[in-house]
Amino acid sequence: MTLEQSLINEVREWIALDPSPEDAALLQRWLDENNEGELRRSFNGFLQFGTAGLRGPIGPGPSCMNRAVVHRAAAGIAAYMKARGLTKVVIGRDARYGSEDFTRESAEVFMGAGMAVYVLPRPMATPVLAYATTALGADVGIMVTASHNPPQDNGYKVYLGGTVDGTRYAGSQIVSPADIQIATEISKIHQLAPKKRGWVDLDDAIFDEYVAKTAALTRSHNPISVVYSAMHGVGSESIEAVFKAAGFSEISFVEEQRQPDPAFPTVAFPNPEEPGAIDLSLALAKQIDADIVIANDPDADRCAAAINDPVTGWRMLRGDEVGAILGHYIATTMPESTHGKAFANSIVSSSILKKIAGKHGIEFKETLTGFKWLAKIENLRFGYEEALGYAVDPTSVNDKDGISAALLIAQCTGELKAAGRTMAEYLEEIWATYGFHATEQISIRVKSLAQVDTLLNNLRKNPPQAIGGYALTQADDLENPTDGLPPTNGLRYWFGADLRVIIRPSGTEAKLKCYIELCAPQKAAMEILPALRSELAALMALE
Repeated sequence: MTLEQSLINEVREWIALDPSPEDAALLQRWLDENNEGELRRSFNGFLQFGTAGLRGPIGPGPSCMNRAVVHRAAAGIAAYMKARGLTKVVIGRDARYGSEDFTRESAEVFMGAGMAVYVLPRPMATPVLAYATTALGADVGIMVTASHNPPQDNGYKVYLGGTVDGTRYAGSQIVSPADIQIATEISKIHQLAPKKRGWVDLDDAIFDEYVAKTAALTRSHNPISVVYSAMHGVGSESIEAVFKAAGFSEISFVEEQRQPDPAFPTVAFPNPEEPGAIDLSLALAKQIDADIVIANDPDADRCAAAINDPVTGWRMLRGDEVGAILGHYIATTMPESTHGKAFANSIVSSSILKKIAGKHGIEFKETLTGFKWLAKIENLRFGYEEALGYAVDPTSVNDKDGISAALLIAQCTGELKAAGRTMAEYLEEIWATYGFHATEQISIRVKSLAQVDTLLNNLRKNPPQAIGGYALTQADDLENPTDGLPPTNGLRYWFGADLRVIIRPSGTEAKLKCYIELCAPQKAAMEILPALRSELAALMALE
């Protein structure tokens, strides 16, 4: 088959401006071989820039993550900055394939645009970059990472400092319309931008500051046994330094996952939420009779925990359970820190935090999914999203931070142990106080986002009239919200007064997600959940 001339011309134009000789040579080889499959995959539109920045598979061409795409992204962001008088950038990176090259490409482009550029000294946790954006007074922070995506992916998170275009960012990730404005600037880049060296390679001072401020969150450090996994990411250095500075005893690392490894060899997906991801952690916890298991995702902005449940044995806590633990712990043991402050979570998270806040006289806010929204809440004291994201110290890191969350979980565990109690008993106390809240998530990987749109549109026209014996009482189309939140692609259903179901596409992966919350006595709820899962999985079938 002969390639059409328009595709050939597009590939040749891209090759002429590709700053990577290796990528240019590969594209030329595909042209010479008439490799239509690879070329169409690589030239299927420019990698979309949104509120999650960039994220996609590494490879040549505009549809993948590579130096040419990063070059254009950096040039577009620089143009966005110049239009607003912004001048200072700090860049961090994880240890994924390509992260070093993408960091250098970005630094050279920002320098060429006349910006003051600072680069973290080595691969570090995303919370360190978020902290540095504020601590250095940077206008923009860039984190080269694909978080918990598969090994073949990389990405580009964008943070803004201070207030920009009337939105208070304070070192948090971009929201609309900034994403659209930056994407527009990127679309205008049709030639290579000037590049220059001479940026500032930061020393460990900013990392040491982050460690000291995070460690200062602790008020006690009772001896406990902690098993920790970095999930082959960059969390080990930060967690070890912070726990040591806070006075905790030595951590038992899952050695097979301790060091950064972009291949993520021991996990199918490097996400603590995925089945099997923390199996090595649980095995070590059983072996040494640990008090708590803590795991970060590869860029360490998310935190998972596992406990030895007297009913089931070792199990991972759901994100909502950790959110309830941290919220209750802060509200009951640090009440002085909540005066004039707010608790918040995302709409797909459990409603229990609202009840915790209400009982303790704390303002509560609900936001769209994504920490970029939670971080915009003024006077935030504690915020979380069920996907393992927690902000326990928003004044230092105005984003989810898996390191500080881990520290607070360890502190709570230690105080409970000193009192002869366990985290499982603490959870039971929370359920007894606020009512049992059963939450579940169903995730379905998809080949095409068009499948997701088709399903959601069908559900908009024909909402389910009953689930698990509960009759539909309210159907909300989140694209046309009535509760003051911005529009988003998703559906929210209420069945009776106690069952809530939300269906939406993932913002960062090719997934369709369904979130279930059932408020009912624990025994009854656990008996009902399997039937709910089965019915909802069938409802979401994409075949």
